[in-house]
Amino acid sequence: MESYHLINEKNLDRFHKMLLAKKRNGFIIIEHNEKLPYAVLSKEKTQINHPFHLFLTVITLGLWSIVWIYFILSLLQKKDILVALDEDGNVFQEKCLSK
Repeated sequence: MESYHLINEKNLDRFHKMLLAKKRNGFIIIEHNEKLPYAVLSKEKTQINHPFHLFLTVITLGLWSIVWIYFILSLLQKKDILVALDEDGNVFQEKCLSK
Protein backbone atom coordinates (compact mmCIF):
# COMPACT_ATOMS: atom_id res chain seq x y z
CA MET A 1 0.00 0.00 0.00
CA GLU A 2 1.26 3.46 -0.86
CA SER A 3 2.30 5.76 1.97
CA TYR A 4 1.57 9.48 1.99
CA HIS A 5 4.82 11.04 3.21
CA LEU A 6 4.30 14.34 1.39
CA ILE A 7 1.77 15.52 3.98
CA ASN A 8 3.54 17.66 6.53
CA GLU A 9 2.24 19.62 9.51
CA LYS A 10 2.08 22.92 7.59
CA ASN A 11 -0.17 21.47 4.90
CA LEU A 12 -2.28 19.65 7.46
CA ASP A 13 -2.71 22.91 9.36
CA ARG A 14 -3.94 24.67 6.18
CA PHE A 15 -6.37 21.79 5.64
CA HIS A 16 -7.80 22.16 9.15
CA LYS A 17 -8.06 25.95 8.78
CA MET A 18 -10.06 25.46 5.57
CA LEU A 19 -12.38 23.05 7.39
CA LEU A 20 -12.90 25.54 10.22
CA ALA A 21 -13.69 28.32 7.74
CA LYS A 22 -16.25 26.12 6.00
CA LYS A 23 -17.84 25.14 9.32
CA ARG A 24 -18.16 28.85 10.21
CA ASN A 25 -20.02 29.35 6.92
CA GLY A 26 -22.65 26.80 7.92
CA PHE A 27 -21.24 23.56 6.51
CA ILE A 28 -21.31 20.38 8.56
CA ILE A 29 -18.84 17.51 8.21
CA ILE A 30 -20.44 14.35 6.84
CA GLU A 31 -17.32 12.26 6.34
CA HIS A 32 -13.75 12.85 7.52
CA ASN A 33 -10.53 10.90 7.05
CA GLU A 34 -7.20 11.87 8.65
CA LYS A 35 -5.03 9.29 6.87
CA LEU A 36 -5.75 10.66 3.38
CA PRO A 37 -6.76 14.07 4.63
CA TYR A 38 -10.15 14.74 3.11
CA ALA A 39 -13.58 15.73 4.34
CA VAL A 40 -17.01 15.82 2.76
CA LEU A 41 -19.07 18.78 3.93
CA SER A 42 -22.72 19.62 3.41
CA LYS A 43 -24.79 22.77 3.72
CA GLU A 44 -28.56 22.56 3.87
CA LYS A 45 -30.97 24.74 1.94
CA THR A 46 -31.40 28.28 3.24
CA GLN A 47 -34.81 29.84 3.82
CA ILE A 48 -35.55 33.05 1.93
CA ASN A 49 -37.84 35.77 3.27
CA HIS A 50 -39.98 36.17 0.15
CA PRO A 51 -42.31 38.92 1.47
CA PHE A 52 -39.28 41.07 2.35
CA HIS A 53 -37.77 40.59 -1.11
CA LEU A 54 -41.13 41.37 -2.74
CA PHE A 55 -41.25 44.60 -0.73
CA LEU A 56 -37.73 45.54 -1.85
CA THR A 57 -38.61 44.72 -5.46
CA VAL A 58 -41.66 47.02 -5.34
CA ILE A 59 -39.71 49.84 -3.64
CA THR A 60 -36.85 49.68 -6.19
CA LEU A 61 -39.28 49.41 -9.14
CA GLY A 62 -38.22 45.86 -9.99
CA LEU A 63 -34.47 46.33 -9.74
CA TRP A 64 -34.19 44.15 -6.63
CA SER A 65 -35.76 41.22 -8.53
CA ILE A 66 -32.32 40.44 -10.01
CA VAL A 67 -30.90 39.90 -6.52
CA TRP A 68 -33.99 37.98 -5.46
CA ILE A 69 -33.70 35.58 -8.42
CA TYR A 70 -29.99 35.07 -7.65
CA PHE A 71 -30.87 34.19 -4.04
CA ILE A 72 -33.54 31.76 -5.19
CA LEU A 73 -31.17 29.99 -7.58
CA SER A 74 -28.19 29.83 -5.23
CA LEU A 75 -29.57 29.47 -1.70
CA LEU A 76 -32.35 26.96 -2.31
CA GLN A 77 -29.94 24.18 -3.25
CA LYS A 78 -28.22 21.78 -0.90
CA LYS A 79 -24.45 22.07 -1.31
CA ASP A 80 -22.00 19.18 -0.90
CA ILE A 81 -18.27 19.81 -1.22
CA LEU A 82 -15.06 17.84 -0.84
CA VAL A 83 -12.07 19.48 0.85
CA ALA A 84 -8.81 17.54 0.62
CA LEU A 85 -5.04 17.61 0.24
CA ASP A 86 -3.57 16.45 -3.06
CA GLU A 87 -0.30 14.56 -3.53
CA ASP A 88 1.69 17.82 -3.59
CA GLY A 89 0.22 18.98 -0.27
CA ASN A 90 -2.11 21.61 -1.76
CA VAL A 91 -5.55 22.13 -0.25
CA PHE A 92 -8.35 21.96 -2.82
CA GLN A 93 -12.12 22.05 -2.87
CA GLU A 94 -14.54 20.42 -5.33
CA LYS A 95 -18.29 20.18 -5.63
CA CYS A 96 -19.77 16.77 -4.94
CA LEU A 97 -22.69 15.37 -6.89
CA SER A 98 -25.88 15.35 -4.85
CA LYS A 99 -28.41 12.54 -4.86
